[in-house]
Amino acid sequence: MSTTPPKPIELLAKDLNAQGGVFCPSPKAGMALWNTHPRVYLDVAATGEARCPYCGTLYRLKAGETVQGAH
Repeated sequence: MSTTPPKPIELLAKDLNAQGGVFCPSPKAGMALWNTHPRVYLDVAATGEARCPYCGTLYRLKAGETVQGAH
């Protein structure tokens, strides 16, 4: 098994939900049914990125993207 963390998933502001986050596992991360984990909410808007505590996938806003109205 590889110990290299997965490549960051770059997100557009429109990819975030109304609260400014995403759920992992995500289709954007290329996860299949066999390698998924419990669904977890990640607040990307707070700092511009968030890492999944289960799989280590890093979700990051693409450079230049801004989030409006997220809490």
